[in-house]
This record gives sequence, C-alpha cells and structure tokens, in this order.
Amino acid sequence: MKALLTSLILLGLCLPQTKDTTISRNQEQFAKLVFSDEFENDGKPDANKWHHQTIAPENGGWYNDELQHYTDREKNSYVSDGTLKINAYKENYTTQNSTKGYTSARMNAKYAFTYGKVEVRAKLPTSAGTWPAIWTLGVDVNETGNYFGDQYGKVGWPLCGEIDILEQTGWDKNSTISHFHWGDLNSKEYQNEGGTLSVPESDTGFHVFAMEWTPESIKTFVDDQLVYELPNSKDKPYNHDHYLILNLAIGGNLGGEVTENFTEDTFIIDYVRIYQ
Repeated sequence: MKALLTSLILLGLCLPQTKDTTISRNQEQFAKLVFSDEFENDGKPDANKWHHQTIAPENGGWYNDELQHYTDREKNSYVSDGTLKINAYKENYTTQNSTKGYTSARMNAKYAFTYGKVEVRAKLPTSAGTWPAIWTLGVDVNETGNYFGDQYGKVGWPLCGEIDILEQTGWDKNSTISHFHWGDLNSKEYQNEGGTLSVPESDTGFHVFAMEWTPESIKTFVDDQLVYELPNSKDKPYNHDHYLILNLAIGGNLGGEVTENFTEDTFIIDYVRIYQ
C-alpha cells in the first residue's frame, strides 16, 4: 500500500497528507483528544461514532428548500483510502411518501460536548449547487430524526444555538462562510452573526476547518486564518452541550441553482477531531 501511495503522489494525484494526531497548538486548554475519527476502516462509517439523519422533517422535505433526500446507504457515505466520502447524486429517490431528484448524506456525531476545539480536514465539492457544511446544534434542539432526540430537552431552533464552522455556497467556490444562529435566552429573539473568508482553490485541495469554543468566545478558522469571533455570554445558548454534523446539501438557500449536467459530487473528509 505504501509503495502504491508513493507512486500516486509522484504522478501528481491529490491525496490526503499523512495524518498526524499529535497536538500542535499552544492552548493547553485544548490538550485532550476526546472524540476523533481518522476514517481508516473501509466501508460504512463507524456506527459507534455516527448516526445518519434520514427522516425529512418538513412534510417529506428538508429545511431551506434543499432538493435532496438524505440516506444511510453506503452509496451516499462510505470510507475508503483513509477518507470519508459524502456523495451527492442526481437520481430520483422516494421515501416517506416524497420523491426528490437528488440524494446525499447527513451525519450526526454521537458525542455531546461543551467547549473545546473542533478540527475537520476536508476537501469541498466543486459543482455549482452543492452546499457542504460542518456545524453544530445544541443537543436540546429535538430535531426530527437526530441522534439525541429529546433526552436533553426540546427548546427547538434557534434557542438551542447553531454554530456553522464551515459552509460554502453553490455559486462561490473561492470563499467559505462561518455563521452563528441563536435565540437570545432572555428575550427569545432570533439573532445571527458571521463572516466570510476568501480561500482560493478551496474546492481543489484539503483545508482544515476549525472552531475554538470557550465561555468567553467562539472563534472559527480556515487553515489557522480567523474567519469570525463571536463573544460568548450567559444570554447565548453556547454554554451547554452541542453535537457535530457533517452534510452535503443540494440547492436551497445557499446551494442555489444546480446545473442541468450535474450528476454527482463528493465532500471528502480526512479526519474529525474534538479536543478539550
């Protein structure tokens, strides 16, 4: 296998770099690795670590006018050659009495945490209309079909809080977005803030998308470049457990128009690591 990888690298093919699980940060508060997946075992994603969210919550559809159904089929999410592939396909797929023209996958990490550092090394899809995301929701969202259900409460969205570590629109593949959505815990009013970062060639190579979350602030990064910093406070729902989500949507508010010649594209994840 090592000889084959060396030959492929010499041929100039784009492969993930060798994974280094050592801690390379100055912040001692993020020194303990508490959850990780290096995606070393081929086949379906590790069921001990990941839950596929497949129940469409809005009358057979997903939020934000997305065009896909999410499935737990190996076709839409599988591990090979040291990376997780989340594949979106153009195909008619019927479930829950609803037919959509695309399929993909949405995966919940089976791990709840408060504060810490998240690192995800990934390669984003290239096609217009694709909307990849790395994000969190508060465990009390009680969203239909999610892993945690209502065991931690059911305040719903946005009072649960949402942290978008990485999103990318379907029409701008040279920029990335980090955004925060929440309900003020005192007024119950919806709030949101966020920013964008120009990332040339963001769709042609691997990048590290990260979040540092403390009682004082939440910072998001791409390759150690700060995208946005949100001050944290007691009136925000960012002082209780959240869980990580990986998904690839098609169309919708941030996916936009899908070209007629789209057939498939892939969101490739090299590793997921959470430190505290």
